[in-house]
Amino acid sequence: MQSYSAIIPAFNAAAFIGDAIASIRAQTVQPAQIIVVDDGSSDGTANVVRGIGDDIVILHQENRGVGAATTAGFAVSRAPLLATLDSDDLWLPNKMEAQLARLAEEASLCGVFAHIQPFRPADGQHASKRNTSVPGWLRTTMVIRREAFTTIGPIIDPPGGCGDMVDWLARVREGGHRLTMLEDTLALRRIRPGSLSSTHNADRDGGYLYAARQAILRKRAGQD
Repeated sequence: MQSYSAIIPAFNAAAFIGDAIASIRAQTVQPAQIIVVDDGSSDGTANVVRGIGDDIVILHQENRGVGAATTAGFAVSRAPLLATLDSDDLWLPNKMEAQLARLAEEASLCGVFAHIQPFRPADGQHASKRNTSVPGWLRTTMVIRREAFTTIGPIIDPPGGCGDMVDWLARVREGGHRLTMLEDTLALRRIRPGSLSSTHNADRDGGYLYAARQAILRKRAGQD
């Protein structure tokens, strides 16, 4: 199996980034490196990460958005595979082993995703049984070959802080790269007040509309 870099973009994540990093350390296949990109946090996120271990690479940038932070992590990573995790989510222990095996089986695959299950802190470390896992076309489940980043370019942050992965994965597919979804539930998505996964507003919708509009414009440009 090829090695991977684990990349966490983080903004004001001091309360839960320790859990995210612990879920990486619990993997049955360990990363070549863990990279945390502090996106202008004001709550001591970087100090928490430093206290966890000096083997973690910490990058600092002014607040530019989760897409820009992920891109910054990609740029300094050294492994041939890139795995990403939102700072308030968790990987299940066999996540990387399952995804790395699939990539090893199919050389033509560029990226592998997995199902994800929501949980609330009151449920403890695992999601409650009432929650149903869903296909996770998300940062938290993504494992992708480096060439996707080098050929497609940066992840762009749309208005409202949402839709960055929708836009980037659309560009990846348009570039001819194959992506697949595993049926296994391999990650947990934290639902908390104020998180992007728990709120719906006009700004958020604007991000997804941006992604859809950009896809239409690229298609039209390709037809000219």
